[in-house]
Amino acid sequence: MRRRRTRALIAALAATLALMANACGTKSPSAGDDKVIKIGAWYPLTGPLASFGIPERAGADAYFTSVNAQGGINGRKIDWVVKDNANDPQQTVQIARRLVDQDGVVAIVATNGTSQTQATFPFVLEQSKVPVLNTLGGDASWYEPARDGLFGLQTLYEDQAAALGQWVVRDGAKKVVVVHSDPAAFVNVGKQIEPAARKTDPSVQVKRLTVKYQTTDYSPVISKVKAQKPDAVVLILTAPETASYLKEARLQRLTAPVYGYAPVAAQATLTLAGKAAEGLKALQLVKSPHDDDPAIKEFRTAMAKYERGQPADFITLWGWEAAKAFGEIAKTIDGPVTSESLTRAFANARQVDTGVGPVLDFGPGHHLGTRDLQKLVVKNGRWESQGDFFTPPTRD
Repeated sequence: MRRRRTRALIAALAATLALMANACGTKSPSAGDDKVIKIGAWYPLTGPLASFGIPERAGADAYFTSVNAQGGINGRKIDWVVKDNANDPQQTVQIARRLVDQDGVVAIVATNGTSQTQATFPFVLEQSKVPVLNTLGGDASWYEPARDGLFGLQTLYEDQAAALGQWVVRDGAKKVVVVHSDPAAFVNVGKQIEPAARKTDPSVQVKRLTVKYQTTDYSPVISKVKAQKPDAVVLILTAPETASYLKEARLQRLTAPVYGYAPVAAQATLTLAGKAAEGLKALQLVKSPHDDDPAIKEFRTAMAKYERGQPADFITLWGWEAAKAFGEIAKTIDGPVTSESLTRAFANARQVDTGVGPVLDFGPGHHLGTRDLQKLVVKNGRWESQGDFFTPPTRD
């Protein structure tokens, strides 16, 4: 009798252990948690691009911290695990493996980098089925056609070029000079301005001038631009290069109005160019951080409270917008927040309004939330929003 009871206890214990083993064996990053939403990201927090990565992270962190202070998303706190990839694709792949396999994140959210993030796609998107949401960076190949689990909110540079081409012509320009750096990414954007300009006005003349990347002496560049006698100049340059152009243009009395794409619309441009930046026009992905509407004020308040070491500028606002868009969509999930439920929620997300960027619309075959942009102009040393967000012309 005693042996039977012993055998029964052993059998029951074995069954219990088997169930526990099976439960442990089937647990995955998509399993979720009733009290915590664990998500990950990578940023260049060291190296030459840390000036972008650190403030972008600060903006997103300010949002997640403020949401957690209010009880989280539907009662679940956000655990946002961030790692430094030093802007290196190979290192980013290793980080992605740690985030998914060791940290057990259910999504990569508001992360940074085009080539770095793309290097992780085979493991993160295809093998692990962990979604990459609201990443900053990317190109048309990411979304045409749509990829399972990949959703973005950054208007493509190709669309920014189309918007610039239309903008300068509608402002009356007949002769346009495009000044761009020599790396392929800058050349590609510069090339696409002419088709958009000529689509708006077939008679417009557009010429391109290529300059060496990170050029600091813009004296010969301005001389070449002046020789063209342009009605408008479009800059596809970094913020420091833009500042160098503007200061030299002022010295040489080149008065043609200047336009730029989103990287030009930065606080660094104003700091470096000083008075030479007055009147500069540029596109942006978000509203000006100096605007007075409630959503921008909420952003500034959170930055002042939770990220006192970082200014409330465009770069921190990029991070805030990406994080807030995630939060607004995650709120719609009824039930566990998993990799699968997040992917479904994004595919079904319509009219997502962060208040600081364009309204986002996703769909099963449409994973880039917007093509819209904001026009800005420098007035009295500050970037000011001009009108509402608008949609660029369709690219050919």
